[in-house]
Amino acid sequence: MRYEIRVEGHLSETLAKAFPELGHVVMSGQTLLFGPVVDEAHLYGLLARCQSLGLRVLEMRQLPE
Repeated sequence: MRYEIRVEGHLSETLAKAFPELGHVVMSGQTLLFGPVVDEAHLYGLLARCQSLGLRVLEMRQLPE
């Protein structure tokens, strides 16, 4: 499965390194994290990581294969 997670604000390179398994693109006040998600536990782990870093998740969606 591939997912996109859109968060508020521009992620610094340091914060982006907290998600080594995901690519990222910064655009117009938001950062888009994207990449493969192994299973539901991995997805919840990514969301927990966002929360622990104080990131506000605006949108999350599964991408078509």
